[in-house]
Amino acid sequence: MNRKITVELIGYYGSDKTHAQSAWTSTDREITDEKLERMPDLLKYLAEHKHETPFEKSLFHFNIEVEQASHIHTLKHRIGVSVNGESARYKELTDKFYIPEDWEGVKINDISDIPYLDMNKVSVETWADMLRVYTELGNFLYHRSASELTPVLTRKRAKESSRFFRTMNSMLTLDTSFNWRSFYHFYMLRADKTAQLEIHMVADKMLECIKNIPGNPFKYTLSAHGLDK
Repeated sequence: MNRKITVELIGYYGSDKTHAQSAWTSTDREITDEKLERMPDLLKYLAEHKHETPFEKSLFHFNIEVEQASHIHTLKHRIGVSVNGESARYKELTDKFYIPEDWEGVKINDISDIPYLDMNKVSVETWADMLRVYTELGNFLYHRSASELTPVLTRKRAKESSRFFRTMNSMLTLDTSFNWRSFYHFYMLRADKTAQLEIHMVADKMLECIKNIPGNPFKYTLSAHGLDK
């Protein structure tokens, strides 16, 4: 089944006040009205001068559904990010897959030289069509090989090795958490204009989730890092 990339914020801890109070530990953690008035300037100062440890005291807990490439991007170059996902070893994966929206309508110039394609059985005109056919074949072979390899290799080994038939656009559900410092590092890498479109989408959706927390508890933290626009 063709799916969209989704991001859900399922929980969070902390606020601007949490970050500020961590910084105040260096002097006096007591909260006063005067300190609260200075909180926006304090957070801006901390961000600008790379005093980053106070921004580790929050937590953002996401449930995301992404294709394999974004799964890899989430794991690579990470700092303080916790990721847990669906296991192909302990369960047989469902046939969720992703078709890039910008592929729709892009015609294949010539299909006559594409091997293994029986035009009497499939209708393929665009590269999105081709990716669907290719993905569905991989999913079929994944389940078929898992079934027939099980008596020989054991169920666990059959499932984990049959996933070699799965395509890179196969979707996985990931349980992911960041503190603010690690999220900001992730966002600056993955929302960059040079990043792959799909992981860019994930980063932007995560930021929107944080911005839309009722009451905007991270208003000044977002502003201090230039992400409040």
